Amino acid sequence: MPFIDANGIRMYYEERGSGKPLLLIMGITAPCSVWEKHVSYWEKEYRCILFDNRGVGATDKPEGPYTTAQMADDSAALLDALGIEEAAVVGVSMGGAIALQLAVRHQKVVKSMVLMCPWARCDHKGEAVFRHMMHVKAHLRPRHFANFVQLLIFHKSTWDDDAEYHGLIEGQHEAALTENPQPLHGLEGQALACISHDVLGNLSKIYAPCLVIGGKEDIFIPEWMVREVASGISRSDLHLYEDAGHAFHWEKIEDFNPRVLNWLKDKY
Repeated sequence: MPFIDANGIRMYYEERGSGKPLLLIMGITAPCSVWEKHVSYWEKEYRCILFDNRGVGATDKPEGPYTTAQMADDSAALLDALGIEEAAVVGVSMGGAIALQLAVRHQKVVKSMVLMCPWARCDHKGEAVFRHMMHVKAHLRPRHFANFVQLLIFHKSTWDDDAEYHGLIEGQHEAALTENPQPLHGLEGQALACISHDVLGNLSKIYAPCLVIGGKEDIFIPEWMVREVASGISRSDLHLYEDAGHAFHWEKIEDFNPRVLNWLKDKY
């Protein structure tokens, strides 16, 4: 398993494919293996670099709180350790927030970005959701916590599809069997990073071209948050999926994977 020392922590990372580097930054609670359905498509054109954020997976899980600025510095340190001076970046949810910080703090590194369900700042409801996530993690069994996350991210159409529904149930059972579960303090550190994230005043300083994508029926990171990011970045394209939630990248995967690849090939 490949590890690297970066920004004071030991990080687990993987490289897939060849070509220009493409850094993939995952969201809250999730290890980098969750990229599989996307990286298996994008690795045909790019050198995909994926890693476990601090607090999850095989990467170190120090006590928090963390910040998205700190996690952006983790990402930059990983690229530096790999000898990569510039890259395109794809970030999902918390990963989108981290990518925004990366573009603010390490502007020369970021050549283009795909921001999936990102936000520029939390409102009171957003903070309440992340705090409730911490409480749920502390009090429920792993399968019930997995169910809670599924309720946040999947659209009604996924729950209504019998095959998809059975997949959700299977995912709940798998959560109880994972070999490397996220500890409570790791989730808390990430959630507090999400709550404190605020780059609203810095969006106008981001000059890299961005593709901002969201689901119109996302109850986790709602449409207004995604639109706020897109409207604040001068060189941004916005796409919102109909009949899709936070997990639009799976629910609309036949459109999503090539859409991202084609946009990257045009901008990077």
